[in-house]
Amino acid sequence: MTTHKQTILVLGATGKTGSRLVRTLRAQGRSVRAASRSGEFRFDWFDEDTWQAALDGVTAVYLMVPDDPAPVPVFVRRATEAGVGRFVVLSGRGMGQLPPELFQGMAAAERAVRGSGARWSIIRPNNFNQNFEDVWLPQLRSGRLALPTGGVGDPFIDAQDIADVAAVLLTSEGHHGRVYDLTGPRVLTFGAAVAAMAEAAGRTIVYEEITPERYQEELREGGVPEEVARELGTMFEVLRTGLHTGTTDAVRTLLGREPVDFGTYAARTGATGIWS
Repeated sequence: MTTHKQTILVLGATGKTGSRLVRTLRAQGRSVRAASRSGEFRFDWFDEDTWQAALDGVTAVYLMVPDDPAPVPVFVRRATEAGVGRFVVLSGRGMGQLPPELFQGMAAAERAVRGSGARWSIIRPNNFNQNFEDVWLPQLRSGRLALPTGGVGDPFIDAQDIADVAAVLLTSEGHHGRVYDLTGPRVLTFGAAVAAMAEAAGRTIVYEEITPERYQEELREGGVPEEVARELGTMFEVLRTGLHTGTTDAVRTLLGREPVDFGTYAARTGATGIWS
């Protein structure tokens, strides 16, 4: 196994992209500090006493940030002062077109790295395939997923593709100042995605298109906090515009292979019994 001098700090290392990125980098022989509130190396965005130890000796950072933007620019400044020379930011598709109240942490991260003086790259993926394993898992297990998409599709992307792209950006040259929109290979409606998951699970799961008003009612009935319900509603409002339904070739260009197809993902994940 090849070894490398740089040490890469992966924040959110127990998350969907972070955990995969840690495995990918370590398989390449990279020195990785896997940091999170409950992972290998303790890091808490809201406890600055945990920052310096996480940053000690680090040359690059995978920056996955909290919703609260307040600590983000402070951390980026501390990181550059500690010697970090490269950031890769996990952001969201269409950040420049979203209402300012959405994804404030990600927006703060983009601004902070642009002004940091370090090398930086930003990745803006669409909805993850793996969101069907947590965000929408309870509804899928109940046999009904109801959302206000207006029938607009999404080029869902696999979290492993995001991690593999991040690994390239963290370890190779030629990506400074670049923003990459990451998508899967094709656009599916949520109804088509649910049908694929139902087939893989071998059971009936119904997709229902509902109004934004009814969606808000169901969120509140399910005990979702009002602030979160409003943000989810705005997310689907943006989806319904159709602005972010196109696919890109960024994954193919950066990795030299096709992104994971949703059908492949559904078959593989359904075999685990998660939706049964």
